[in-house]
Amino acid sequence: MSSDVVLLPDAGPLITLAYADALDVLFKPRWSVVLVDMVLHEVTRNQTPTSKKLAKWAKSNKLSVRTTKTFQHYQRTLGTSTRKSNLGELAIQEAMNEIALEQPPKTGVFLFEDHKIARASFHLPDNCRKVSTRAFLIFLEEKGWLESAAEVERRALQAGRAFSSLRFPP
Repeated sequence: MSSDVVLLPDAGPLITLAYADALDVLFKPRWSVVLVDMVLHEVTRNQTPTSKKLAKWAKSNKLSVRTTKTFQHYQRTLGTSTRKSNLGELAIQEAMNEIALEQPPKTGVFLFEDHKIARASFHLPDNCRKVSTRAFLIFLEEKGWLESAAEVERRALQAGRAFSSLRFPP
């Protein structure tokens, strides 16, 4: 496993890959897969078509969960008029800032799906990247680690996942 790259998936890619029964593609590059506490909470707190599957997958793979001040704040202010939207992205931003300072240096890869993130002014430290779910799947296919990126997308859509139609130029 390459310990110099950390993959930080947001809620959207986790949900899409769960719909497609393809969560294990996150391990294909042999990078460290780390869940951010706020994101894990977002995908498991309510009963959804994928919440139990995601909780079981995270537990059975003994995934590292990165603690953030964002989630701690959310827990302290639960039930008040605290900000509730985009907390997962804020927690990932916090985790990437911490990764930027780690020694030895690591590369953080933020896996996202929401088209708003693609256009947002999301600060990325020099050693971090943001990659869409589709771009990640295509990367895996190009490397020969996935037979078909389109097949994963098709399975997610057939299972009822409607995800961002944003596409990036090659």
